[in-house]
Amino acid sequence: MPESVIRSISGLVYMGLLISSILYSSTSYKILFLFFMILASYEFSKMIAISKTHALLLSTLVAGIYLLFPTINFAGWLICIPFLVYLSYKLFAQKTYAYKTMGKKLMYQIGYINLPFLCILQLPYFENQYQPKLVLGFFILIWCNDTFAYICGKLLGKYKLFPSISPKKTIEGFVGGVLFAIIAGVLINSYFIEVSYLFWVLVAILVGSFGTVGDLVESKFKRQAEIKDSGKIIPGHGGILDRLDSFIFVAPFLLLIYNLILYVS
Repeated sequence: MPESVIRSISGLVYMGLLISSILYSSTSYKILFLFFMILASYEFSKMIAISKTHALLLSTLVAGIYLLFPTINFAGWLICIPFLVYLSYKLFAQKTYAYKTMGKKLMYQIGYINLPFLCILQLPYFENQYQPKLVLGFFILIWCNDTFAYICGKLLGKYKLFPSISPKKTIEGFVGGVLFAIIAGVLINSYFIEVSYLFWVLVAILVGSFGTVGDLVESKFKRQAEIKDSGKIIPGHGGILDRLDSFIFVAPFLLLIYNLILYVS
């Protein structure tokens, strides 16, 4: 079977599982993303050369804490934001991610994998109600940004965005992805879930900018580990981290922004 067909089928299966789990219930959403967190931890353990046992035990512990204390204030999970900013600084300063000791490796896993996933688990809850269309809207914006960044980069791309980490990304692709994400956000607000145009424009800009940084950060981890994909669980697409790298990175900032909007309003 041609690789393009395998890639298309596995991509559709992944999207179907994701959408159905989001829409079915809050429980199915939590189960899926806790499972994804454990898989992502397993994949990340190979990148930073940490014991898979330690990585899985840590993620299982985090999942258990979340299930036992689901009402912990969202601000508790947002302590990962300074760490994500630190990863961004190291990326743009072209400095190596240093994690030689076990303590640093566990810190990287907590800050880059575990806490962002806990933020993802909080995203559908709008005014204390499970709003599946909200988080589905976030995914639509990410998919739209990725798709049109690729298309615009292919058609118009001349200037490389970050050639040392991701040679195929272009500035034209980045701008095109953000612009089409903003258009998609306006359409989502009009026909899918109405919050406010300003909210969806802010989300689209966050997705386009922070999501791109998240993709570059994961690419930097893979380059340091000298691997192409984080895993092989999705044929033709790689691992869970390869599929969720943008969402993992942008989720804490999304959670912060829309909780600030709720607080201010």
